[in-house]
Amino acid sequence: MSTIDHAFSPSDLRALAEQSNAWPFEQAKAIVARLKKNPKDEVLFETGYGPSGLPHIGTFGEVARTTMVRHAFRVLTEDKIKTRLLAFSDDMDGLRKVPDNVPNKEMLASHLGKPLSRIPDPFSNEYPSFGAHNNARLRAFLDTFGFDYEFASSTDYYASGKFDAALLRMLERLDAVMKIMLPSLREERAATYSPFLPICPRTGMVLYVPIVEHDVKAGTVSYDDPETRERVTLPVTGGHCKLQWKPDWAMRWFALGVDYEMAGKDLIDSVKLSGKICAALGGTPPEGFNYELFLDDKGQKISKSKGNGLTIDEWLRYASPESLSLFMYREPKAAKRLYFDVIPRNVDDYQQFLDGFSRQDAKQQLVNPVWHIHSGNPPKADMPVTFQLLLTLVSSSNAENAETLWGFIGRYRPGVTPRTHPKLDAMVGYAINYYRDFVAPTKQFREPTDSERVALQDLRDALSNMPAGSSAEDIQNVVYEIGRREPFLDPVKRGKDGRPGVSLDWFNMLYQVLLGQEKGPRFGSFVAVYGVTNAVAMIDGALARSA
Repeated sequence: MSTIDHAFSPSDLRALAEQSNAWPFEQAKAIVARLKKNPKDEVLFETGYGPSGLPHIGTFGEVARTTMVRHAFRVLTEDKIKTRLLAFSDDMDGLRKVPDNVPNKEMLASHLGKPLSRIPDPFSNEYPSFGAHNNARLRAFLDTFGFDYEFASSTDYYASGKFDAALLRMLERLDAVMKIMLPSLREERAATYSPFLPICPRTGMVLYVPIVEHDVKAGTVSYDDPETRERVTLPVTGGHCKLQWKPDWAMRWFALGVDYEMAGKDLIDSVKLSGKICAALGGTPPEGFNYELFLDDKGQKISKSKGNGLTIDEWLRYASPESLSLFMYREPKAAKRLYFDVIPRNVDDYQQFLDGFSRQDAKQQLVNPVWHIHSGNPPKADMPVTFQLLLTLVSSSNAENAETLWGFIGRYRPGVTPRTHPKLDAMVGYAINYYRDFVAPTKQFREPTDSERVALQDLRDALSNMPAGSSAEDIQNVVYEIGRREPFLDPVKRGKDGRPGVSLDWFNMLYQVLLGQEKGPRFGSFVAVYGVTNAVAMIDGALARSA
C-alpha cells in the first residue's frame, strides 16, 4: 500500500496515520468515526459534476482530493473495508443558458430547458447528446490520471428506476421537505415551489411549474401545462420527473448511501439544506468539507460556462499531471489563483517534495504531499534541473526546439539524455510551450543604471576569468561577491565573515537586465548550465544594448 510498508506493518502504518495532521487523514478520521456509529461493509465516496460546460480543473480537483481522502481512509482501516468512488454527472439537468466556450450556440439556444442528455452534441455527431460529450471528456481526462472510480449518469439512474424508491419516499415526506426548503426561498418562488420537476411529454423540457396535486399512493404528481392549460399527471418514477438540485442531492445521498462528499465554499448553505432533507428521508448526510474556490487572474471565481481560469488541457500543455495534483493538495480551504503564473512554482515544488521524501522518516512522509498524490507510493526522484532553470535557458537562448536545450543539459549533466530521463524530456517540452505562450510576448529588458553597469562589467570580468568546468556553487559565490556593494547591500543579512549580505535586488536586476524577466532560478546554477562563455556574451550584449 505504501513505500513505507516495507518497514511497517499495516497496523503500524495505521498508528502513524492516526497521529498525522495531514488534511486527508483528518477527513478520513471523520469517516472512521461515522462507521463506529453506523457500521457497514462498504464506504461510498462521491463527487458531483454538472456537465453544462466543458470539464475544468475544479472538477478534476474534487476527484483528486476525494481520492486522497479515500486512500487515507484505507490506511486508517488497514484496507479491511471496501471503498468505491462514484463520479456522478447531473446530466438530467435542464440547460438554462448557452455556455460561452462551445460551438453551434444557436442550435443549443433552441434546446434551452431540455435535459443535457436530450440536447444534440454541438461539437460533432460522435456523441448522442451534449451531456454525453461532456461526460466523455471528463471520463477521458480522469482516466489519464489513473483514478479508480465508477462513472454514473443521472439520466441513467432516473430512467432505470435506481432512484424510484427514494423518489417515492420524497413524495411520501413532501411536507417535511417543503418545511425545510420554503424558509430558504424568496416569497415569490416559495409560492410555486415544488421539489419535483416534471419532464414535459409534449416538449421534453424540464418544467418549473406549480404541482397542483400529488398522490402518494399512486406515486404521481399533477400540473397544468403552461401552454395548453391541460392538467397532466405523471409518475415521479422512471425518469418522468426529476428533482430540484438541493432535494436531488439529498435524495442521491439517501438512495445510494453516500458516506463522503466535499463541495465548494459557495455551497455551504446548500450542503446544510440537503443534509436536513437527507435526514428527513431517513438517511444520514455524508461527511465532507467545504473547499475554497479557485480564482482567475482577475480574482473572479472560475466558471465552466464563462471558460475563465485554466482548462485541464491547458495545464497539461505546460506542466505535468503531478504538478496539478500538488496544486489541488495544497491548502484546500484557502482561495487560490488558478492561472498560468502558478504553474512554474508547482512544477518545481513537486520536485522538491519528491527529492526530500526519501530523506524523511515515516511520520514526515505521511505529511509530504507526494505521499498523498501517489497514494502512498511516490516514484524515485530523478530530475537534474528545475523547471524555472529550463525556462530561463529557453529565454536566454531563444530556443525554439528541444535539441538546443538538451545541448545545455548534456554538457551540465553528462550522461543525462531524453532516453535516460523521459520525464525531464517532457518538462523540456513544457518549458518551450510556456516560454512561447507567456514569457516571450511579455519579455522586456530593463536598462541598467550607471552603478549597475559597473557591477555588470565587474561580473563579466570575474566570470571570464573562471576556469572551465567551474561548479554552480563556485559561480554563485563569485556572483554573490560581485553583488556585495551599494546599492545591493542588505544590512539585515550577514555573511559568514560578518560582512553585510546581498539583497535580492542584485539577483533580480540580473534577470531584468540580462533576460528581460522579473525573476529566475539560482543564478550560479543557470550560468553553470548555460555556460560561462555564453553568460559573458550575454552580459556583453546587455552592456552594448544599453550603451
